[in-house]
Amino acid sequence: MDGYTDDHAKSGLGADLPAIEVWPNQFIGYEITIQIPEFTSICPKTHLPDFGSVTIQYLPDKVCLELKALKYYILGYRNLGIFYENAVNRILDDVVSACRPVRAVVRGEFNVRGGMKSIIEARHPRKSE
Repeated sequence: MDGYTDDHAKSGLGADLPAIEVWPNQFIGYEITIQIPEFTSICPKTHLPDFGSVTIQYLPDKVCLELKALKYYILGYRNLGIFYENAVNRILDDVVSACRPVRAVVRGEFNVRGGMKSIIEARHPRKSE
């Protein structure tokens, strides 16, 4: 691919981001949906901003995500060079690492660019190939 490197492909995956804090869950058998309609990040190749909406849906187990900490975590993407696909998958991995949900889905719906709209969805548990 013209001009895309392994560094572009891996950009943002190892970046330090604020910790996602949790608090003890008091109930079982319910889902939580968090909508983030103003997600922004930076394209690692063009350095232009990317805009979209990210939705996190999970079935909590022992703990729930603390929203203020999640907000600061998401704001960490604002100046981070990362592809859409990597952002969605990293958010899922970080949410799972923080709260160990029974199941989770992260869905990114990114604004139209070049006449195309991208929707990326990642699920936990991940299906093995």
